[in-house]
Amino acid sequence: MSAATTTRRRFIGGTAATAGALVVGFHVPRKSLAQTPLPDEVNAWVVVKPDDTVVVRIARSEMGQGTLTGLAQLVADELDCDWAKVTTEYPTPGQNLARQRAWGNFSTGGSRGIRESHDYVRKGGATARVMLVQAAADGWKVPAGECRAVKGVITHQPTGRTTTYGKVAAAAGQLKPPADVPLKDPKDWQLIGKRLARLDTVEKVTGKQVYGMDLQMPGMLNAAIKACPVFGGTLKSFDAAAVEKRRGVHKVVRVGDNAVAVVADTWWRAKTALDALPVEWDFGQHAQASSAGFAEVLKAGLTAEQAVVGNRNGDAKAALAGAARRIEATYSYPHQNHATMETMNATARWTPQRCEVWTPTQNGEAALAAAAEAAGLPPAQCEVYKIHLGGGFGRRGAVHDWVRQSVAIARQLPGVPVKLIWSREEDMQHGLYHPVTQCRLVAGLDDKDELQALHMRISGQSIVAGIFPQNIKDGRDPVVFQGLNAPGPEASIGYSVPHLLVDHAMRNPHVPPGFWRGVNLNQNAIYLESFIDEIAHATQQDPLALRRKLMAQHPKHLAVLNAVAERVGWDKPAPAGRFRGLAQTMGFGSYVAACAEISVSDDGKLKVHRIVAATDPGYAVNPQQIEAQVEGSFAYGLSAALYGECTVKDGRIEQDNFSTYPVLKMDEMPAVETVIVPSGGFWGGVGEPTIAVAAPAVLNAIFAATGKRIRDLPLKNHDLKKA
Repeated sequence: MSAATTTRRRFIGGTAATAGALVVGFHVPRKSLAQTPLPDEVNAWVVVKPDDTVVVRIARSEMGQGTLTGLAQLVADELDCDWAKVTTEYPTPGQNLARQRAWGNFSTGGSRGIRESHDYVRKGGATARVMLVQAAADGWKVPAGECRAVKGVITHQPTGRTTTYGKVAAAAGQLKPPADVPLKDPKDWQLIGKRLARLDTVEKVTGKQVYGMDLQMPGMLNAAIKACPVFGGTLKSFDAAAVEKRRGVHKVVRVGDNAVAVVADTWWRAKTALDALPVEWDFGQHAQASSAGFAEVLKAGLTAEQAVVGNRNGDAKAALAGAARRIEATYSYPHQNHATMETMNATARWTPQRCEVWTPTQNGEAALAAAAEAAGLPPAQCEVYKIHLGGGFGRRGAVHDWVRQSVAIARQLPGVPVKLIWSREEDMQHGLYHPVTQCRLVAGLDDKDELQALHMRISGQSIVAGIFPQNIKDGRDPVVFQGLNAPGPEASIGYSVPHLLVDHAMRNPHVPPGFWRGVNLNQNAIYLESFIDEIAHATQQDPLALRRKLMAQHPKHLAVLNAVAERVGWDKPAPAGRFRGLAQTMGFGSYVAACAEISVSDDGKLKVHRIVAATDPGYAVNPQQIEAQVEGSFAYGLSAALYGECTVKDGRIEQDNFSTYPVLKMDEMPAVETVIVPSGGFWGGVGEPTIAVAAPAVLNAIFAATGKRIRDLPLKNHDLKKA
């Protein structure tokens, strides 16, 4: 094994192993970046220009969720700078590697952007403030304790002398950073918790923002790609001569063992030539696979003897055997595509000495690892330049297949920048899909109709087994049980049941799974919240009253549910012709609840009029952004509930564009009322958690309106006329 390979593999392994780590490095001498100097730096997080502009470095990725602004608020508050002079930039993963991961984790997924980096980015701002004040004090030859910083101006309080951050930044950057700087008490926050405008809005609405598909470079060529339509299949052959003399075509290349690409002067010429290219595929062993076949395999898992336990207390099986009454139901959830607005794309330039990639990515370090592996070079000889994402939703996080492809193509045209863009059809049919699962729920009631036992058997796909199989221990994928875990800080169940068993029978079809926004919390909330609603109606209890009874020992879950009930006016009748449904869950560190208010016409047409949603993220960094995230989460969640379904026939995904995979339209979007109830003491995520309560709230409202219990999605497959 070569030294280059050893270095690259160690880096890739280290990146995977530290996916959740927080590695902090506030100040590293600039000599460690001899080839990439970072001028005007106070520390790794803060750059102050002579004109007092403050550049906050953001390691996480911005994809519309507002992390860029939220993290900047955290740093700027501790820095005590002028928010009007704040801007941001991305450090590169190569710089992070060279500086012993000074910026920590680049991964932006699981609503972790703020909740897993708030502490060290605030320390970065606080440390920079102390260093700037010390530099001013040194210049005045006075004690630093006599100086105070406010909005980027440092004042020597006894004499009234002032200076600005920009004037002392160079001197501050030469100081040894203090070892431990205390952070502000929340009561002293000036920017955190405020409704500040996003820093990236103007460039987006004016069109100045450059996305990956917009990138232009001198001498750049464009590539279109086509992979085997059946997952696991391979490329047998192609007839390059049939298209290589077309106008603008430069080269037809094999990409890995399953794809072919055409490189041309424009993407459209590349794409049309690719469409005309004679290709022969080996579809492999999955050529006859179908969604119907998957469903039968999953159905068998619902009653299989072997299953891995995710959460258990008491003896649910014995309690169910002796129950006075049992209620049973089986639910299912389909494969779904991320369907990002911007399809997968990357621009790569490769030489035997260096590889560079420009791409929208949720994890710059993972993209660097993928680029290095594909380039056949050590990571130190590679670099990835992150670009704002036109949607991520998890697709651009753990797996960087398009980056590998772009580098593989560029290796065949050394020194030439090549921009690879997936067509919408390629993006739809070669994604990483929301896992397909089924769930059988059995409740045991006593002679007073009190819930005594609950068994939830999940049968279906494991994302971790598909992407990080090394993390499966004793057959258990912990991500499967999101929202169903024992009481704790993450994804815990909100109900107390004397006898509870939640287990999983893993069944993995050949369709590759991915971390689709909200991940397994989405279907688990549907399964549990719809079934709780079933129990309420079967026992003639008010759905809110039953939940309150079962949630007595879960005050934070209950608080968001009560906030929703109060705002929607649950104790009062809904407007004529409208019906309501409730749902709650806990995931990504936050507690959420929702009430949907819907109507169903005589001909079965559903209209979601209003959704009230409550979120407790612990601390609310920017309430305006939280509201936007919650509203967006319902657009995404309702799209999935109404239309989201990827089906497999002859081993391949049938849906190929938005004509066959529709999303929610503007006139279908309900009014969303966001209630923020931050209880403090913890940092939770926003956006993803509320996706999970969209579908069950609507499904429960549909039952109230029609008497029909929908147990499998999407709703487009069902007749909603009243029973």
